[in-house]
Amino acid sequence: MRVLVVSGIWPPDVGGPASHAPEVAEFLLGRGHSVEVVTTAAAEPAPAGYPVHWVSRELPVGARHFTAAMEIARRAWSADVVYSTGMLGRTALGTALARRRFVAKLTQDPAFERALRRGRFRGDPVEFQSSDSARVLRAARDFEVRRAAHVLCPSAFLAGLVRGWGVPESRISVLPNPTPPLPELPERAPHDRPQLAFAGRLTAPKALGVALEAVAQVPEVDLALAGDGDERAVLESRARELGLNGRVRFLGSLPRDEVLALLRASDAVLLSSAWENFPHTLVEALAVGTPAIATAVGGVREIVTDGENGLLVPPGDPAALADAIRRFLGDGDLRARLTAAAAPSAERFSAERIYGRLEEILAGAAA
Repeated sequence: MRVLVVSGIWPPDVGGPASHAPEVAEFLLGRGHSVEVVTTAAAEPAPAGYPVHWVSRELPVGARHFTAAMEIARRAWSADVVYSTGMLGRTALGTALARRRFVAKLTQDPAFERALRRGRFRGDPVEFQSSDSARVLRAARDFEVRRAAHVLCPSAFLAGLVRGWGVPESRISVLPNPTPPLPELPERAPHDRPQLAFAGRLTAPKALGVALEAVAQVPEVDLALAGDGDERAVLESRARELGLNGRVRFLGSLPRDEVLALLRASDAVLLSSAWENFPHTLVEALAVGTPAIATAVGGVREIVTDGENGLLVPPGDPAALADAIRRFLGDGDLRARLTAAAAPSAERFSAERIYGRLEEILAGAAA
């Protein structure tokens, strides 16, 4: 099978698709398939065991989108199927020109993400589906996603939204994000003070202000935040206002192995999001044996079971989050039980199982 993988970002970029797309390419290559990649990048990507065709991000937006669509069309001519982990609109256009089928992996509602970036909507993805705003963006999304031979969603939550876009049930599959390849990690060493960790983009939907307010109410705990984003300056200012200097560390973007080491070294991962689809940081944390304290939103409940491998609280409630942190830290038996259950609970997200199912879906679309 000849597979063209499309991804909007690629290493050394940081983010889910920049990790997922190379993993898929390597898996398919190892299974004897032919693989090529089309991506956008700030500079030429490092050589890989397969061709990586790139479009420069230095191009103006319109020119970049057109060039990417044409590059997808050109490379799709010699492919049996296209696997898109991003650039949905450009993939839909490019595969239409090349008369090839594509499988789309969604990480979120693309119209919702565009509306947020452009400041045309404030709210959660469920409210967005019936909002009066961004109707053109939703119509474009529906047209693009209906062209896909199959749509993969990491959570049942997102799959439910996709059904509302007019995609038949038979062309939708829930396929979670897999656990990452784990480097050699040291045993968890005791800290002078308990430490919580967050890894991800510092953006408004993550509601990290709630996390800071909760941590301010639990003076015996520290918080390390790995990642960057447009909310960083606001969050740093808020941390100073709350008197959290020295207790909250902003580490910036880190390579994946360093993120995994941070999660492993922490007592729990903290996620205060207002909404989520399928937060990969939770899967990563569980895989390295670290339980979660998180808000019960979207696909979070498909990863974390309250009282089994973590604790769940309502969103937007710093007091409830602080109470969960106190409960976790103050009950040694609970903490030990949640920590022991973390890694086993992530086994259902093994890469071999999930990528094997992806291979079947791609083969079905190619046929």
